[in-house]
Amino acid sequence: MSPASPHGEHFAEVVVVRHGETAWNASRIIQGQMDPELNVTGRQQAIMLARRLSKEAKPAAVYSSDLKRAAETAQTIAAACDVSNLVFDRALRERHMGDLHGLKFDDAVRTKPEAYKAFSSDDRNREIPGGGESLDQLSERCVSCLNAIANKHKGERVVVVSHGAAIEEICRHADPTSSVRRRIPNISISVIHISGENRHWILEKLGDVGHLNEDGFLKNAFGGDGVSA
Repeated sequence: MSPASPHGEHFAEVVVVRHGETAWNASRIIQGQMDPELNVTGRQQAIMLARRLSKEAKPAAVYSSDLKRAAETAQTIAAACDVSNLVFDRALRERHMGDLHGLKFDDAVRTKPEAYKAFSSDDRNREIPGGGESLDQLSERCVSCLNAIANKHKGERVVVVSHGAAIEEICRHADPTSSVRRRIPNISISVIHISGENRHWILEKLGDVGHLNEDGFLKNAFGGDGVSA
């Protein structure tokens, strides 16, 4: 098989996808590791992304968080791309948000101030009260997972479906000098080339939602900017 990555056969091309929209996204509710399903818009988004990926190089596998919103997105992609190798992995889950789970962002500031301070802190070792993860903990499990995936798929293309905060950490690891916060909209694609040998990462694409431009969907669903809360 010819390498998917232009950087050579020791690299895997990892297409990192944020899941489609949920009702909780639309209502600005903190999901974390809670498990809402895709809403109607999210399912339409997943179909449009799957249509795009089906026209590109066929992935060797699709990996996904096991949470429903990611799993359904991954299943839609795998079906459209005729990929039977679909793997669900808890390591690709969203950040554990502790006491903030299920709260609206605006309410979290008032009702759980300590947890919200920990969430918004620049201290990467600070855990969120209620069993929540620090940013370094989140980064370690996601980066380790992608390194393992890349090691299995040298010279191949794979799709990985995950969540907003998790993907921010993945992309920040790939390019520490880049500001990625708020640039990972629902159903966006980021592309990373990862060496399975020396774990060298190259960020090739960040937060691409070009597939939503079909039929005016991008403008109608998101006011023209592709950003879903």
